[in-house]
Amino acid sequence: MLKAKLHRPSVTHSELGYEGSCAIDGKVLDLAGIREYEQIQIYNVNNGARFTTYAIRAEEGSRIISVNGAAARLAAVGDVVIICTYCILHEAELETHKPSLVYFNQNNEVIRSSNAIPVQMA
Repeated sequence: MLKAKLHRPSVTHSELGYEGSCAIDGKVLDLAGIREYEQIQIYNVNNGARFTTYAIRAEEGSRIISVNGAAARLAAVGDVVIICTYCILHEAELETHKPSLVYFNQNNEVIRSSNAIPVQMA
């Protein structure tokens, strides 16, 4: 099940030489409930790349989204991404589970958070 989603922040750094991972502003990690070293999926809106890495903490309040290591080949500075984490739940937990959804503007400022995605209309 979807645990958390960071919707449309922009990549601020793409560091090929840095030890792998994705550095994310510490305040954003806390807001979304994403733990340091937790596996994340990154979906690059600009080029369609989809890849797996793990989250590390960047300076709080920095608005950093830094794609590092080999993954840096899949996301350039300025690319818009969606970052998701998933969890496994027991059947009894499914009825009450709500994901943490965090939405960003073009300056990587959080503009709102939610726990439900609106129904898609025709």
